Amino acid sequence: MKTFRTVLWIAVVALAGILAWLTFEVTRSKQDLAEGPFGVPFQLVAQNGQPITEKAFQDKPTALFFGFTHCPEVCPTTLFELNGWLHQVDPDGTKLNGFFVSVDPERDTPELLGQYISNVTDRVKGISGPPQKVNEMIKGFKVYAKKVPVDEKDPNGDYTMDHTASVFLLGNGGRFAGTIAYGENPDTAIKKLENLIKG
Repeated sequence: MKTFRTVLWIAVVALAGILAWLTFEVTRSKQDLAEGPFGVPFQLVAQNGQPITEKAFQDKPTALFFGFTHCPEVCPTTLFELNGWLHQVDPDGTKLNGFFVSVDPERDTPELLGQYISNVTDRVKGISGPPQKVNEMIKGFKVYAKKVPVDEKDPNGDYTMDHTASVFLLGNGGRFAGTIAYGENPDTAIKKLENLIKG
């Protein structure tokens, strides 16, 4: 009986230690998100052909979306909605940045991305670049993106992209401040952007 109690106590102590470590790691991750700029440094190309880096997300609060020009529904809907929200909460365009990063740089040149975005909004700027550099940036920002063949029998043929559909909200200095989910209630989305401006 004493052996059983001893083993039980050792198990309890070990479990407590594991829980304490997990709590520490989660807390540290949250602190890292709150204290430093979200994502990783990058050097890509803006829709106007000019170089762009992570500094663009740090000069003022930013709404950041990842998508692609061949997207049938999520991307055009999000761009349209984000355009309306940005015009409502920041009519002059002086308080919030908006960016759209392509998850399909093989097809989305900066020029094509710019044409696509400008058909929907004047408040969001496109970002693309060499596929390897874009993919490194996507991973560094913890965004899910995967190429999916349209026809499973022809994996080298036409394809679409599965990707994270949320809008990332970055506060002053590029710090992570939350997300706007795809299909979010418009009033909630607007409130989040207003709060982002207030800091």
